Amino acid sequence: MEIISQYKTLSVLFIIILTAFLTFSFTAYSAENMTTLPAVPVKGMVTMVDLGAKKCIPCKMMAPILEKLEKAYSGKAAILFIDVWEHKEEAQKFGIRAIPTQIFFDADGKEITRHTGFFVK
Repeated sequence: MEIISQYKTLSVLFIIILTAFLTFSFTAYSAENMTTLPAVPVKGMVTMVDLGAKKCIPCKMMAPILEKLEKAYSGKAAILFIDVWEHKEEAQKFGIRAIPTQIFFDADGKEITRHTGFFVK
């Protein structure tokens, strides 16, 4: 009887610890994702947003191009990247079907055009 009682106590303790761990992990993950998203489009500025993923090969190939564009258009246009594998809601929000996808907005925030796939500078 005593062994069964100890087993039940350990089981309950394990469930409590596991629940606390999962709750903390989910909260930390959600908070991290919510605080890192840029505003799209940037108010009053021409904006190009690249929706892709850090682990996607064509998206990785786009990274140096985006860096060059960001430097070339600093203060004139906003060049942004959103990882849609980390922020799945953004893919749905922008109607993304394939990555990478680049969306271009004018200074008024109106979508001008979009391109799907690797985009050469």
